[in-house]
Amino acid sequence: MMMRYIFLSIMALIWINACKTSQKAYHKITEETGVNKNIPQALSLKVTKSKVVTILKKNNPFSALSEPSICINKTDTTNFVAGSIYDNVHVTNDSGKTWTNSHLKSRYGVFGDPCLASDKYGHIYYLHLANPENNRKSKEFLSCIVFQKSTDKGKTWTDGVAIGYDNTRVQDKHWIGIHPVTGELAVTWTEFDAYQSSKPEDHSRILFSKSTDFGDTWSEPVKINQIDGDCMDSDDTVEGAVPVFDKKGNIYVAWAYHNKIYFDKSTDGGKTWLDKDIVVTDQPEGWDYNIPGVFRANGMPVLGIDNSNGPYQGYLYINWSDQRNGTDDTDIFISKSTDGGQSWSKPKRVNTDKTKTHQYLTWMAVDPVTGYIYIVYYDRSRYTDEKTDVTLSYSTDGGETFKSITVSDKPFNPFKAAFIGDYNNIDAYNGIVTPVWTDLSVNGIGIKTCKLRFTNQ
Repeated sequence: MMMRYIFLSIMALIWINACKTSQKAYHKITEETGVNKNIPQALSLKVTKSKVVTILKKNNPFSALSEPSICINKTDTTNFVAGSIYDNVHVTNDSGKTWTNSHLKSRYGVFGDPCLASDKYGHIYYLHLANPENNRKSKEFLSCIVFQKSTDKGKTWTDGVAIGYDNTRVQDKHWIGIHPVTGELAVTWTEFDAYQSSKPEDHSRILFSKSTDFGDTWSEPVKINQIDGDCMDSDDTVEGAVPVFDKKGNIYVAWAYHNKIYFDKSTDGGKTWLDKDIVVTDQPEGWDYNIPGVFRANGMPVLGIDNSNGPYQGYLYINWSDQRNGTDDTDIFISKSTDGGQSWSKPKRVNTDKTKTHQYLTWMAVDPVTGYIYIVYYDRSRYTDEKTDVTLSYSTDGGETFKSITVSDKPFNPFKAAFIGDYNNIDAYNGIVTPVWTDLSVNGIGIKTCKLRFTNQ
């Protein structure tokens, strides 16, 4: 997404200068099959929320500081590690009360789109785009995905491994999935033949690669989608691929394309995939939509799975946002599958407000211990203007019902020229929940977070 950022940043600078000048003078959507009708009722949880902390801020709101990603160390749940563009590493060892900030380095360079994840062994993974020779104007600066690993709680990192290197094409918008039993890794992303090319012969596709040695080596990338997209980095581009594993090693992936959300799966460790991609749902107005006052926004899907030992073990969930209720009323949605992705429930609205306002830039985490679902997003439901809160919606009954709480400490007003990123993030483990987001209420631009604890009453 960084190529898109550079292009739009130039347009934003033109807009700012103009302002200064003016001041001077298919798969049919069905109800899911095989649903257990004796679903347990939603549990009432006690929620304890810590103080909101600004991890890092820059006084210039036009600075590159956004797209945060966060993970909880499963061997030490007081250790959280986060990242933000372009190359920031954020570490806490006291459950988010205090943070240290440093910069990630790699022989391949570091150029944003951070993706952080942790496994059950305490490994912390940081994936990002490349930046060869630190030359952001290079044709090759998005020619691979870079994987780096820390085994000491985010203090030090390996130099990096290149995934999917191809200096004739552009690689972008990656995400990682981790096998809950073996620790195997899967990465999916979008490959462009030529970024923002309108030529009909140039296409975008979803690629997959796997590692069985904790990221030291990676398999040759394979294409998993049947229908290619264009290269314009918009609704007709295949984008937003997120992979997950179940306990048996089956791999599932979802992405967005042409006003629909697609799904694919492999039951042999990624060797083969479905002959035909499954359409989960329509996505009215597409994944690339407009939000007043925002540089750009998107409703790319996030795939999650319940790998707990609870009553919804194996359920798949897809979370996204769209404008099916009108371009002035963006909402957050979820759909679930109880049969390995063969059929999906009708979209259910997650945000619990009764207003006609915008809720956008969503991300989801499914707690692997409890199976509870946590979804974080920007929310304007309390206001009639562009003021924005950050809301967390959660479900304890397999996505049937949701409750919502505000996690931000104060609202902020976005403005068109400031880039707040293409995503926020959240992680959850054994009742500990850590949302992280970009915020403009800090006299500049900042990355904020808080820790929440969810316990049964």
